[in-house]
Amino acid sequence: MKAPDEAVVGLIAGQGRLPFNVAEGIRRAGKKIACVGIAGNAEPELADLCDFYRPVPISRLGTWIKWLRRFGARETIMVGRVAKADLHKAGLLNLVLSYLPDWRVLRITAKILRSDWQDDTVLNAISDELQTGGITLIDSTQYSTEHLAESGIMTRIKPGERMMADIEYGWDIVKKLGEFDVGQAIAVKNREVIAVEAIEGTAEMIERAGKFCRSGGWTLIKTAKPGQDMRFDVPCIGADTIKDLKENKAGCVVVEAGKTFIIDKPETLALADKLKIPVYGH
Repeated sequence: MKAPDEAVVGLIAGQGRLPFNVAEGIRRAGKKIACVGIAGNAEPELADLCDFYRPVPISRLGTWIKWLRRFGARETIMVGRVAKADLHKAGLLNLVLSYLPDWRVLRITAKILRSDWQDDTVLNAISDELQTGGITLIDSTQYSTEHLAESGIMTRIKPGERMMADIEYGWDIVKKLGEFDVGQAIAVKNREVIAVEAIEGTAEMIERAGKFCRSGGWTLIKTAKPGQDMRFDVPCIGADTIKDLKENKAGCVVVEAGKTFIIDKPETLALADKLKIPVYGH
């Protein structure tokens, strides 16, 4: 095992473009990147951005720790999606049989079974277990703050008065839902909630809202949880979100300023302007 190296930042990567944006930020800061990519989730191309890269099983935290320490990383960022709905569908017994978890995951599972399966409980248990192996999770936006949402209108196209009224109506509602860990997004039109995000995720909620509101012009409001832990599960939007909104006739998207990551921000905002979807930071 290498001694800790302050010039090396660890990266635990799941699905999507977010790990790429984070890796680019680490690189701009002049740091080396030691990445463990969750097998079946992380994009193989991510390896090209990293100084060290190793695919690892999702259920082997000991393997994550081994490779991060071997590469000299201690402070580590964990970002990217893991298909949560698929894990719930599989069931606990199938997960054990399919993924053959190591003793660290079994210890986490035992701890969670005494509590609950809420995201914060699971993620904090993972963080605590990584810490016992000498790996410290840090703010996932630390090296990529330029991608965070800003306050106010971020696109050239602006939301109209009716949309602004829907924003103010829906904001307190979605924040209250966050207190119960229900979801991080709602769809609103004419001061009426037409869809609420649950375990299916934002993309499927957008599709559902489009079916309920075929006349279009509804607003997506996506926020962080109260007391959002910036080490993990930071809310995100990106080009795919904008495309989904357009396809389902949304009129606007609202995100929480300073706590929402806009993936490939310049390109995403340019696309929003092209498709006439205002992006607003609350």
